[in-house]
Amino acid sequence: MKNLMLGTALACATMSGAALADTTSACLITKTDTNPFFVKMREGAVAKAEELGVELKTFAGKFDGDHETQVQAIETCILDGAKGILITASDTSSITGAVQQARDAGLVVIALDTPLTPADAADATFATDNYVAGLLIGQWARAQMGDAAADAKIAMLNIQVSQPTVGVLRNQGFLEGFGIDIGDPNRWGDETDPRIVGQDVTQGSEEGGRAAMENILAADPMVNVVYTINEPAAAGAYEALKAIGRENDVLIVSVDGGCPGVQNVADGVIGATSQQYPLLMASLGIEAIKTWAETGEKPAPTPGKDFFDTGVALVTDTPADGVESISVEEGRNLCWG
Repeated sequence: MKNLMLGTALACATMSGAALADTTSACLITKTDTNPFFVKMREGAVAKAEELGVELKTFAGKFDGDHETQVQAIETCILDGAKGILITASDTSSITGAVQQARDAGLVVIALDTPLTPADAADATFATDNYVAGLLIGQWARAQMGDAAADAKIAMLNIQVSQPTVGVLRNQGFLEGFGIDIGDPNRWGDETDPRIVGQDVTQGSEEGGRAAMENILAADPMVNVVYTINEPAAAGAYEALKAIGRENDVLIVSVDGGCPGVQNVADGVIGATSQQYPLLMASLGIEAIKTWAETGEKPAPTPGKDFFDTGVALVTDTPADGVESISVEEGRNLCWG
């Protein structure tokens, strides 16, 4: 009887060990855990992980640009025996050493939203085509300006100085869409078109957007087009313009498509925004790690691109000829945050 019980206990222990060994574990590392974009990304990853039985651990930088915390998170994921990592990198080039360590340890690493530099430093990238996101709002702004676009005074509110980043893609896409020679497409700030009256950084926050807008207005108070890296920066820019009574005669465009941003389009704060889909990025990323763990198969990019394109749509209630868009109501049905 004792031997039978011992045998049963050993069998249970073996089965438990096998079950643990069969569990796919994954990590999600985002730039911050406060930005609604990354909050929604985490929600998508958690929901898909629960659905697929994936053990998920989540990490985030203390602020946008917190590279060291992300490196530490990668090291933790390697030590914990994770099968894969999903990451939105704060520093797309400096992170590649840590990413390579993870890949050398047998993990699959998938960049979300922000491609690494070079892009093939990750096994795959699931992202918005951020260049297209910028292109759409540039084309829309140019169409809204009409003939006045030739004499526009444009303020460019970026995220940070570090280049190349998602911010560079959006910035350069906007300028091309507006009809401006972008020079080196991997950098912002080297353009010579006199319509660009100033470029500043915002850290992607409302406070940063207001400060950057105030700086540019001090140089040229007659700005009439404002590109913003994201919707919090756009809200800050609007407040700066409102403070000098110019909120109604300046065209503001942005990127993100969060619910507060879509509401700002409805309220006339933002003219148009390019909507991206972070929940889809994250859920597809979890599926890809699960597949990798079971089959060794890595996700394939969208044909004609070096990443998996999760889509983008221009949201506005003032459509422009030749620029595909969806209404604010449609944007509300798809928004996040």
